[in-house]
Amino acid sequence: MSQLQTQQQKSSSMLDRFLGGVERIGNKLPDPFMLFVYLSLFIIGVSWAVNQFGVTVEHPGTGEELAIKSLLSGEGIEFILTSMLTNFTGFAPLGLVLAMMLGIGLADKVGLIEAGIKKTILNAPKTLITYAVVVTGILGNLASDAAFVIVPPLAAMIFYTIGRHPLAGLAAGFAGVGAGFTANVIVAGTDALLSGIATEAIKPFDETLIVTPVDNYYFMVVSVFILSIVGALITDKIVEPRLGTYNGKVDKELEEPNPLESKGLRNAVIAGLVYLVLLAIAVFWPESILRNEDGGLVPSLFLTAIVPITLFFFVVVGVAYGITVGKITNTGDVPKLMAESMKDMSGYIVLIFAAAQFIAYFNWSNLGIWIAVNGAGLLESMNLTGIPGIIGFVLLAAVLNLIIFSGSAQWALMAPIFIPMFWMLDYHPAFIQAAFRIADSSTNIITPLNPYIIVVLAFMKDYDKKAGLGTLIALMLPYSLIFLGVWIILLVVFALAGIPFGPGVEMMIK
Repeated sequence: MSQLQTQQQKSSSMLDRFLGGVERIGNKLPDPFMLFVYLSLFIIGVSWAVNQFGVTVEHPGTGEELAIKSLLSGEGIEFILTSMLTNFTGFAPLGLVLAMMLGIGLADKVGLIEAGIKKTILNAPKTLITYAVVVTGILGNLASDAAFVIVPPLAAMIFYTIGRHPLAGLAAGFAGVGAGFTANVIVAGTDALLSGIATEAIKPFDETLIVTPVDNYYFMVVSVFILSIVGALITDKIVEPRLGTYNGKVDKELEEPNPLESKGLRNAVIAGLVYLVLLAIAVFWPESILRNEDGGLVPSLFLTAIVPITLFFFVVVGVAYGITVGKITNTGDVPKLMAESMKDMSGYIVLIFAAAQFIAYFNWSNLGIWIAVNGAGLLESMNLTGIPGIIGFVLLAAVLNLIIFSGSAQWALMAPIFIPMFWMLDYHPAFIQAAFRIADSSTNIITPLNPYIIVVLAFMKDYDKKAGLGTLIALMLPYSLIFLGVWIILLVVFALAGIPFGPGVEMMIK
């Protein structure tokens, strides 16, 4: 056995042990819903204990002296019982995400997104096929988790068809979908979900500060192009050469969009362009109500209404495609398809109910303000108020993502602590949200707790019967680490150069 093979076996063994430890720890954690139930009970107990010592904290915004309130007091129990429904129905991400998914879900249920993914990859020139796979995977997050079962096997089949290693294609597709999950050129459900949680987290400190779904838009658009290039280079220069030549044979055929689906895509594009032209006219029309009094867009009704504007866009293109391919034959089909998409959101709705209670208890007890003030003071005393502190936060979020796969659950847990803490140091909540997003996405493809790891592994076994979980994780590790490193550099460049992360949003609060 050569020295190189021995080193590879040692590295693989260490990786397997590490991932095995992550899986064991993660499997001991409760379901995200129950996690927030337990955390809510924990907050109730902590609020009572801290209240016994008469702890107070000065509100950083108003200067008011606030006592830590016990949730086990008469006032606290009354709050728990009377606020439970309003905590849920008034939780900002709930309406934002459900409204957004009415449109995106319609486009998904009629088959528009899947057909668009196939058409994009299949029509790409061979020299650009790797780039097409990665960028399609990244943009595929519009279809949410469905992209995990569409892009990787399709990419593997295309690579196999053109004489390249199919596992390289599968890896590129999985990297785009998983590690690039948070980036897009269109405002998506993820933007609405995370911004809503961020707004809830900062509300006790500044009720006028709202994180909108477009506050990370510029950063995420640039990320799409940067990650597409980086992902393609990793595939072509690192992953595929390591895999070598593929000599296996599989009985698989590419299923290209049929003529009716192609016609549907054409009509959807035409309808989408007409909608965007009309929207542009409405925005730039003299004295348009979509702009502010000074004629600008920051702030404006256009940005405030970005969720319904995006919802209508997906309804327009979804209906155009659905009518063409026969999925929509009468007006009653539209609400039926929307209802089907809402069924897929049932798990999210249940999770949000528990997360909303946790955040409400955290804020009402004033524990959030107390932790934020003392946490910011600790960071200042350690001189971690600059970029090193932000990078530390990114790395912490990346590690936590290995054991808490749900991005919404992790952000609902971290946002109430870290957004106020960094706000005390004058960092914009939307900037902290961007820092979280790059960490959460980067390690999606290497955590054994990702439920789609097993699905992708099944696709992988179609081409390599001996492949196991360790094989897949080792294949994806370069993407995860390099994506995270490149994304951190991009975050720092945006921050230090004063480049807006979204309309009117920079690193520091002005």
